[in-house]
Amino acid sequence: MAICGVGFGFFQSPNNRTILASAPRERAGSASGILATARLVGQTLGAALVGLIFALTSASQGGIGRGATLALLVGAGFAAAGAVVSSLRLVGFRQAEPPPPR
Repeated sequence: MAICGVGFGFFQSPNNRTILASAPRERAGSASGILATARLVGQTLGAALVGLIFALTSASQGGIGRGATLALLVGAGFAAAGAVVSSLRLVGFRQAEPPPPR
């Protein structure tokens, strides 16, 4: 849990800042709402996937222990895929310049 907490802290704050800063100031509320909705949908789908894995493996040999291992492996796979996609953004990243003063 500590590793996840540190990872979330390093990822979510800069990511949220970048997303909200890229939206026009008059649309900041909408951008924040979309960001929160996307996060909630991801959490919901993740919880549903873990529940599905537990349901499919509970009747087999090994039961819940096997389901927990499989759920963690699936989660690690998604985390690795997310890390790859996120690091691909850095390849073409350039610092945005502020607009010239009027």
